[in-house]
Amino acid sequence: MSIQTTTHLNFCGDARAALEFYQSVFGGHVVINSYADFGMPSAVPGADKVVFGLVTAENGFRLMAYDIPGRTGGSIAGGGSTRREDNTTLTDQAMFVSIGSDSFDELQGFWEKLSAGAAIVEPLAASAWSAGFGMLTDRFGVTWSLNVTTI
Repeated sequence: MSIQTTTHLNFCGDARAALEFYQSVFGGHVVINSYADFGMPSAVPGADKVVFGLVTAENGFRLMAYDIPGRTGGSIAGGGSTRREDNTTLTDQAMFVSIGSDSFDELQGFWEKLSAGAAIVEPLAASAWSAGFGMLTDRFGVTWSLNVTTI
């Protein structure tokens, strides 16, 4: 028997744009349902926001997202920041999304797409523990850690 873990991100209005962006980065299929799709009257503010969103790709990527009812302002809920200082990662964010691959080339492709409008925390390069490691905070406020899983 096996289990599957899927990251679920909570946004303040940008879930649809984030899901579409992540599909453009990782490929696969996107499902987006609004509150109106599940019966909220379309005249109610926020009815067009995402109540259920999912990106799945054949490469194993899975991510869910939704918009918190009544919240506006865009990016991920909780926000915060992550930066490198004196060879240390400093953050007040509750979590990062980590992507691992056996292939540096595959990671580099994801990195190039994710980095559009992102703040680079640690450039993608060889590290003491990996043939490739990098960290960035994307334009939606989500911090990603990318890592080559084989040496």
